[in-house]
Formats: sequence, C-alpha cells, structure tokens
Amino acid sequence: MSTNQGLDNVVAASTRLSEVDGEAGRLTIAGYAVDDLAPAATFEEVAFLLLNGRLPEPAEGVTFARALAARRELPHAALEVLRAAAAECTSPMDALRMAAPLLSLGRKEDPLEDAMTAIAAFPTIVGAYSRLSQGEAPVAVRGDLGHAAHYLHQLSGTEPSADRARALETYLNTVCDHGLNASTFTARVIISTRSDVISAITGAVGALKGPLHGGAPGPALDMVFEIGTPERAEPVIRAMLDRGERLMGFGHRVYRVRDPRADVLASASERFYASDVHRSVYDLARHVEATALRLLRERKPDRRLDTNVEFYTALLLHGIGLPTALFTPTFAVGRVLGWSAHCLEQLRDGRLIRPQSAYVGPRDLHYERPVATAAA
Repeated sequence: MSTNQGLDNVVAASTRLSEVDGEAGRLTIAGYAVDDLAPAATFEEVAFLLLNGRLPEPAEGVTFARALAARRELPHAALEVLRAAAAECTSPMDALRMAAPLLSLGRKEDPLEDAMTAIAAFPTIVGAYSRLSQGEAPVAVRGDLGHAAHYLHQLSGTEPSADRARALETYLNTVCDHGLNASTFTARVIISTRSDVISAITGAVGALKGPLHGGAPGPALDMVFEIGTPERAEPVIRAMLDRGERLMGFGHRVYRVRDPRADVLASASERFYASDVHRSVYDLARHVEATALRLLRERKPDRRLDTNVEFYTALLLHGIGLPTALFTPTFAVGRVLGWSAHCLEQLRDGRLIRPQSAYVGPRDLHYERPVATAAA
C-alpha cells in the first residue's frame, strides 16, 4: 500500500465554500475572490454567504444580523469556567477550548442553531476571558453592534471607532475559510461521525491551538520589534538566515506565490495606519518585509518564499490594539465561521471519513505466558 505522509494533495472532500489555488495565488470564498469580498462586505454578509451559498438580500441581511446578535450571551457555566481558567493563568486558546463545549448546555442539538451560536459567541468567550485574565469584569453584551465591533467592545468595554471595527472586520472576512486545513479537516472528521456541531468545533479549536497551524502571527511581530529600526533590518535578518532560522511570516505550505490574504491585509493595514500615530510601526514593518524578501531571494533563489498572511495579521491586529496572546484566538473568532459551514456541508453531502493507515510495525511475534513460580 502506498502512503502519503500528511495527506498532501489527497482530496478528502468536495466543497462549495472555498478554493485555494496555491500555484496562482488565489483564494475564492464561495465564488468571490477574497480581495474583492473581504475589504467591502460585512462579517454578517460573509457568514450568510457561507451558511446559505449566496449573499443576502437587504432585508435578509438585517434579519440574519439580528439573529446572530441574539446568540452572543454565554451560559453561566461557561463564564464560571472562564473565571476558573483566569485564576490559573490559563492561555487564551486553552480557555476557548474549555468554554466552547459549554455553548450546547441546556439546548437540544440542532446543527444550524449550534453553528449560529458558536459564530456569535466566540467573540464573547475571548473578550470575557481577556478581561477576566486582567482582573476586570466581563462587559454586558450589546446587540446593537456589528460582529467585529461587538468583539472589540467585549475586549475593551468601550465602543470602537468605525476604522478599528472595519479593520478587524476585513481580517475576520479574510481568514474565515481556507480549504481543508488541519482544523477544518478535524471538524469535518468529527461531524462525519454524526456527532454534534459544537463537538466538532471544539475539536477544531484543539487543532488550531497547535503551533504548526495557528501559532505564527505573534513571532512575526516579535521579529519586527526585535529589529527595531530600519538600519538593523539587514544585519539581523542575515544573522537569522546564517543560523538557519525560519523567518516567521514568509513562505506557505500551499501558496507558491504571494499569499493573496497578505495583500488584503497589507491594504487594510495601510488604510488603518494612514492616520494613526503609530505609522512608524507600519513603515518599519514594510521595510523589514522588503529586506526579508530580498535576502530570501538572494539566499534561496530556487524557492518562492513570499509574504504570507501571518505577517500582516500581526501588523493589523497590533494596530487595532490586540496583544499577541489574542492573535490566535482572534483567528478562531473568524475561522469558526468556516468550521461551522464545513460541518453543515459535511452533514448534507458527506459520508464517514475513514482513511486507511499503513502498518510499519513488527510482525510474527509470539506471546509466551510467564511461568508461575512458587511463593517463597
């Protein structure tokens, strides 16, 4: 039996949700190019699109947004778990993993209801935990804010500016789905057993927690801050390459050209930082990016190591005011939409996912029962 370690290039599902074209550097979200959809649409419109296969009519959009906002409150037990997690200084991703399964508490299983609840409540979980971990009380949920603004309000307790909300909304739209990545595959495997959507989403959070999937935006920003000034960019990056270190924020497992999501977030960052007092951070990051790309092409001319989504994720989320510890949970706030839509699609169209494995262990061993000895 031939094997394919990591299931590279193995097609395990059909989907109408997104297409990742790594050779051309294109990401299509339910028929729309990500660079067309993400900067202009509301998160609620993108959520309707992935759950229903089309964009909403104006009246449908209003009804859907209200339905999503009505599901933002957390069960009391979830808040108690978050308080206990904060007392133990638990990481935000672990806190999210602990609270997510409690979203089904006291309710009958219903796939669409579970999906809507998870999408609506993830910002509340992350926001409430962020405040609890800083010794502050969670803030009351408001139903009159858009999804991105609601998340920022949960974090800070104040209504965000339109610019901050739009920047975050563009980010959430950009990362909402991306083919059959590790966490999405996890969700589809779980739901393929006809388990419930909340269980599948909880499993996806566990997969995202792993640093090989969701852990690089923070280090990408750390590198920029470590460099500190434009004149240090080249010597620091050269030294990193001499030591064989990976430059976080460059290169991608799938994309052989520039990650299209990086372009979307680069434009969003440029717009956001244009009138911001921290413009120097943006200018430094762009200089670091240009230097890194030049040196990577000099050192590895046979490889395409372009800027990926992690680099501009770090820059944009930092500009919005999020600490690095919340970068991956914020990714989950966007990606839970994709997980939910994939679960519903798998329930409609899929079958039990049951791949084979290749046994590589020993054979023909013989078990011999130990000979009993008389007691002394």
